[in-house]
Amino acid sequence: MTNRDNAASRGYDARWRKYRSMFLREHPLCVLCSQIGGGTAATVVDHIQPHRGDYDLFWDPTNHQALCKPCHDGAKKSQEMTGRLRGCDVQGNPVDPAHHWRRK
Repeated sequence: MTNRDNAASRGYDARWRKYRSMFLREHPLCVLCSQIGGGTAATVVDHIQPHRGDYDLFWDPTNHQALCKPCHDGAKKSQEMTGRLRGCDVQGNPVDPAHHWRRK
């Protein structure tokens, strides 16, 4: 699964589409939007830890989370690049669990 030519060659085939539909039925809301008090419908099954071609990690259900497309393409991508999750919850607290304001 290291080929970047097309989605199917990277594992996003009919089996993945079936799994994705089932996962989004069971997890209909974006987890990042929910952390900030929103209720946006999830449209993407995200790999919490990037699988980078690891087939076992690709299919590990504990490594999946439901996200809306804006969170997947924005906040999650930024988190993968910087190591920090942007944003605050409705009380103004950072949503990143590693943020220094959240340390006890």
